[in-house]
Amino acid sequence: MSEAPDWHACAAIVEKGDPFRFRAAMAAPAAARAVLFPIYAANVEITRAPWVTQEPMIAEMRLQWWRDVMEEIVTEQDVRRHEVATPLARVLSKKGAEALDALVAARRWDIYKDPFEDESAFTTYLEQTSGGFLFAACDALGAADFEVAKDAGYAAGLAGFFQAIPALEDAKRVPLLDGRADAIVELAQNGLERLKSARAGRTKLAKAACISLAHAEPILKQAASDPHAVGDGRLDVGALLGSFRLSKAALLGRW
Repeated sequence: MSEAPDWHACAAIVEKGDPFRFRAAMAAPAAARAVLFPIYAANVEITRAPWVTQEPMIAEMRLQWWRDVMEEIVTEQDVRRHEVATPLARVLSKKGAEALDALVAARRWDIYKDPFEDESAFTTYLEQTSGGFLFAACDALGAADFEVAKDAGYAAGLAGFFQAIPALEDAKRVPLLDGRADAIVELAQNGLERLKSARAGRTKLAKAACISLAHAEPILKQAASDPHAVGDGRLDVGALLGSFRLSKAALLGRW
């Protein structure tokens, strides 16, 4: 398997499974795309692993497969041949693999229908999934600060989680411990505060990896001003604003 087919296979997976991040990656310089697409493709595969089966045991096995991949990268073993794992091993550092391993472990929540234990567990879930994912991407591109990535990732993860709530509820999950409007407003405002904090350290993160943060602010602002839009599934950036924010993030590093 050559490097070029691996790269294109990853891009195809992202284009189908995560159209927004596909657009964000395509807005990045060509050299960065070759790094981002394997990481983005791995995230697509890991994220959907708990949802492709109704059998928890099989879902656990699928996630464990990815934990084994991360262990192979961390311990510098020969990584199994796979259309995503192979190119992922070329771009991911030991620290990045450790962050993605924590991401995979956190995704176990998606398998079951139990609510989060408490607000701290929900925060950790967002930090390890979205925050760890952002850290791994930034680290692979040579500029990553864990705390800044954790703040920015939390904000972006919260925005995405808000958008996913109608689907989670349809799947009989309990996404929020407190779904009242006031609680949603408080969560959204906290996300905006953490995004503001991350912006103060934006130079510590790889610019190309942060293009995908472009939609976090408008989604969180909408949730803060109209919390009922979360449960109604009305959170949306819009095509024009979305394209503008992607372009601004790509050209200016402003998200």
